[in-house]
Amino acid sequence: MQSTVEIPTTIDHFGHLRERNRAEPRHSASLDPTHWPDFCRHAHTMLDDMLGYLENIRERPVWQPAPEETRARFNVRLPIAPTDLASVHEEFLSHILPYTVGNAHPGFMGWVHGGGAPVGMLAEMLAAAMNTNAGGRNQIPVEVERQITRWMCELFGFPASASGLFVTGTSMANFIAVLVARDAALGHLVRRTGVGIHPPKKLTAYASAEVHRCIGSALDFAGIGSDQLRPIPVDHRRRMNLRALADAVAEDRVSGCSPFLVVGTAGTVDTGAVDDLDGIANLCQREGLWFHVDGAYGALAMLAPEYAPRLRGIERADSLAFDFHKWGQVPYDAGFLLVRDGELHRRAFASPAAYLSRETRGLAAGSPWPCDFGPDLSRG
Repeated sequence: MQSTVEIPTTIDHFGHLRERNRAEPRHSASLDPTHWPDFCRHAHTMLDDMLGYLENIRERPVWQPAPEETRARFNVRLPIAPTDLASVHEEFLSHILPYTVGNAHPGFMGWVHGGGAPVGMLAEMLAAAMNTNAGGRNQIPVEVERQITRWMCELFGFPASASGLFVTGTSMANFIAVLVARDAALGHLVRRTGVGIHPPKKLTAYASAEVHRCIGSALDFAGIGSDQLRPIPVDHRRRMNLRALADAVAEDRVSGCSPFLVVGTAGTVDTGAVDDLDGIANLCQREGLWFHVDGAYGALAMLAPEYAPRLRGIERADSLAFDFHKWGQVPYDAGFLLVRDGELHRRAFASPAAYLSRETRGLAAGSPWPCDFGPDLSRG
C-alpha cells in the first residue's frame, strides 16, 4: 500500500487560498503531479519568469554565442533517472533561454523571422494544456481552423468553396500546393502509379530567379525533379520578367515538355520584391497553367490598405501559401495554405482507413477533416 501525506490548506503564488483536504499518494503511476499545490506554485514561477523575460527583453543582447561549457551540457549520455521540474527549469533559464537566435527581440532585423507576442505565448499554453489532435474528429478546435479558412478566403478574395490548412510553414504549404498542381495536371491516378507512368510527361514549372529555394525542393519531393524548375530572369524592380516567362513556356512546349505551374512571389527573401501577380494570372489563364503564390513574406500585406494594391492579382491564384508567424507575429509554427478548388485539394490527400471511418454523428462526424487535405494525421 502506498503511503500518503495530508495536504494542508495553502496560499498559492498569487495569494489565492487553496484547500486540499484529500490525501494524495507519494508515488503514483499517473502522469499527473504527485502534489498539485507544489506543481502549481512552480508553474506560476515559470510563467512569471517568461513574462519577465519578455517585458525586459530590450535590456538583453539580441544574440550571444553559447560558451563551450554550455554546449558541453548537451553532449552527455542518456539519463536513466528522472529529473525534477525545478532542475529542468533552472537548466532552461541558464543554458537555453539566453542562447536562442534572438528573433523575439525588437532589435532583431535578420532575415524574415517573426518575433511573436506575449499573448501568443499564453495561447500556446492554452493549446498545450488542451493537447488536442486537430487532424480531425467532431471537435471545436477543428471548427477554429475552418473559421480561419473562411476569414482568409474573405481577405484574399477566394471563393467559399476553397480549402485551407494550417501547416508548419510556407515551405510545407508550397510543397502541398505543388502536389495538388501535379495531380491536377496528371490526374489523381498519379498518387498510385507515380510520375513515371507511360507515356511520361515531362512537367515543367516556372518562377522568379529569386524564388525561395523550397520551390525547387517541393518539385524534388513531388517526384518531378528540381531541374524542371525554370528560373526566370527579373526586371529592374526584381520582379519576374513576364516576357521571359512567356518565352520559356513557349520554348518548353516546342521541345515536348508539359508546362504545368507558375509560382509568383509576394515578397522575395532577398529584397521583398512582389511579382506582377495580375500579369502572371493572365498568362496562366491563357496557357492553362496552375498559378501558385508564395506569399510567406508579404501576403499578409493585404491587411494594410496602403500595401494591399501591390498584391493585385493574388485573388486569382489557384493556391496561396503564407505564414502567420511572420507579419502576423504569432508563435511558430503557423504556416497556412489556401487552395481555390477545395475538392481538388481533398482528392490529392484523402486516404481511406478503418480507423478514419466517418459517421454522421458522434466523435467520428464532421467530415471532411484537416487530415484529408495534407500529409499530417497527428497535428496540433
